[in-house]
Amino acid sequence: LLWVIKAMEPHAQDGAPAAPASKKSPVGSPEHVGIPHAVFVEDVDKFMSEPGNSSAEVVLRRFDEQHNKYKFLEANLVQKRKRLRTQIPDIQKSLDMVNYLKSTKGSKEAISTHFMLSDGVYATAVVPPTDTVLLWLGANVMLEYPVGEAVELLQRNLASAKSSLQQVEADIDFLKDQCTTIEVDMARVFNWDVKERRKKN
Repeated sequence: LLWVIKAMEPHAQDGAPAAPASKKSPVGSPEHVGIPHAVFVEDVDKFMSEPGNSSAEVVLRRFDEQHNKYKFLEANLVQKRKRLRTQIPDIQKSLDMVNYLKSTKGSKEAISTHFMLSDGVYATAVVPPTDTVLLWLGANVMLEYPVGEAVELLQRNLASAKSSLQQVEADIDFLKDQCTTIEVDMARVFNWDVKERRKKN
């Protein structure tokens, strides 16, 4: 008899897992790949004299576009975090189940258990001793593994999901910092423009 258990490899859906991130990582480090760094405008007069900053309207439009991109990235990462937070407990449950099967290896006693037919509906089953399980990997893929190999695979997937979650949370924090910086920049440029208009009048 083969047990069907979810393995749910996070890297199959979300890309290769990244190394755990630190919230205090230096700006521009590889830990936030693909997320541009927002530069704080300290000297507005000097900034507005640079090429490409012909007017406050042009600069504010550019900042607004960058701010919208940050918000879009943040929304995607929030969804990814939600998915990972759902996956991790499921993988842990699968790992606990396979570890239990491993602990009963060599026993001749059958296992009495409940399995889910649908949401909220369970049935009772008596399972004879088994050395293999079927792992549901997702994307309509199911593979048979010896119990020992299944434990190793689930342990790797669990570690990968936790690492990915840590990276996503660090990226979200980094994005929030960039949004705040852009918002401050927009306010400073807007105030500069108001002062310049007053001088002309």
